[in-house]
Amino acid sequence: MTAERRREGESGLRPERAVLVAVDFGGGARGSQPRADGARGAGSRPKSADITSFAEETCPAAEAESPRFLAGAAAQASALAAPRLNAEESLAEFRELVASAGGEVVADLVQRRPRPDPATLVGQGKVEEIASVAASTTSDLVLFDRDLSPTQLRNLEAALPCRVLDRTQLILDIFARHARTREGQLQVELAQLQYLLPRLTGRGRAMSQLGGGIGTRGPGETQLETDRRRIQRRIDHLKSELESVRRIRRQQRQRREAVPVPTVALVGYTNAGKSTLFNRLTGAQALSSSKMFATLDPKLRALELPSRRKVLVSDTVGFIRNLPHTLVTSFRATLEEVEQAEVLLHVRDAASAYGAEQRAQVEKVLGELEVLNKPRVEILNKIDLLPEQERQGLASRGGIAVSALTGEGIGGLLKAIDQALRSDPVIEAQFQVPQQEGAVLAALEAGTVVHKREYEGNLVRFSVSGPASLLGRLRKYRLRDA
Repeated sequence: MTAERRREGESGLRPERAVLVAVDFGGGARGSQPRADGARGAGSRPKSADITSFAEETCPAAEAESPRFLAGAAAQASALAAPRLNAEESLAEFRELVASAGGEVVADLVQRRPRPDPATLVGQGKVEEIASVAASTTSDLVLFDRDLSPTQLRNLEAALPCRVLDRTQLILDIFARHARTREGQLQVELAQLQYLLPRLTGRGRAMSQLGGGIGTRGPGETQLETDRRRIQRRIDHLKSELESVRRIRRQQRQRREAVPVPTVALVGYTNAGKSTLFNRLTGAQALSSSKMFATLDPKLRALELPSRRKVLVSDTVGFIRNLPHTLVTSFRATLEEVEQAEVLLHVRDAASAYGAEQRAQVEKVLGELEVLNKPRVEILNKIDLLPEQERQGLASRGGIAVSALTGEGIGGLLKAIDQALRSDPVIEAQFQVPQQEGAVLAALEAGTVVHKREYEGNLVRFSVSGPASLLGRLRKYRLRDA
């Protein structure tokens, strides 16, 4: 690849051209022929745009009878029981990741082999085929839908005519592109450095250990050791700053808890429509995009339910299959909103062909976060993309069918959230309020559902249903025989 082409790709004048490589270690055929844009349509959107899971850190050793262990085991069993994606299906998702990173797919290849090659992952013959395809399509980079070891990455970079990235590097790049707030940027940088630190070994002669030979003898630490120490210092600094973020979040949460306003959190796959639904429910103007990981920073907005109860709705980062553990560790402050929520709104793509696999992966993550026991409302989103006959069959799949884009089904969703809440329950009561008590009358009108209103001289008699916290504050005017 020429220097002019590399600079052109990096300057943003055109999308970087990428060759995708998917690897299936289930055996089968040796390989497949590359398919260029005309064969598949690089711009076509696969039916499942948001196949997923946001893998959290492996939970620490636990006793076999602990709730965390049991919840994680149940989630793991659910994930194993779900249908697995084959190489072609995984590649369809990978194409969406490349589009989110601003790349252009010019060709893709699928390699099937019984086990990974320790030197190149795919074997020498496939490496030569990839090199030929990359050269003929004037590609800027080759992307592997697997994680590469430092040795594999170094060997592939030496054998291929362009840059080489693995799945983790691509996802980290997408997160870096979409990080807008200071907190998000800190979290992404921490994840990048944690990914880089164990991969410094062997990356070029400048980082090699001192050894025998002219010009290599002498005391002092190696460049590798210097870089490791510098990166570790930066990691420690970022962790300290993120701990400050978590401390501020805890303080904000404590202030919110002083007023009984419960929180509900949107969880689900990346690009399942969580941000669009968030905007529909709260009237917010949060960014909603068909690109993966458009939302990185949690957002909180107030929502009034049909019972007149107020809740806070939290929009969180999406999950994706095989997301690097370092990224989840970095985003722990963000995921605390899920852990603290009273109700989880699990948003699923009703139009996805891989709904069972997606649901199992999300439940696996919820089990690792110890929130499987929380009340959950299953939401089947994007029903506007389904034909009428498929919509009629949604009831058997369980969940509330909605379209965040058109607003269809939102009323039923609000009622389901109302029913799932356990704090500040809705009760019925009767009140008798003098007409001169304007503040009390306004509170009943604004904060409850008025079923009946009668006027008796200077008094107003109400029959209402509303939050116990509000009605308790007005108990002075409550009729005892109600």
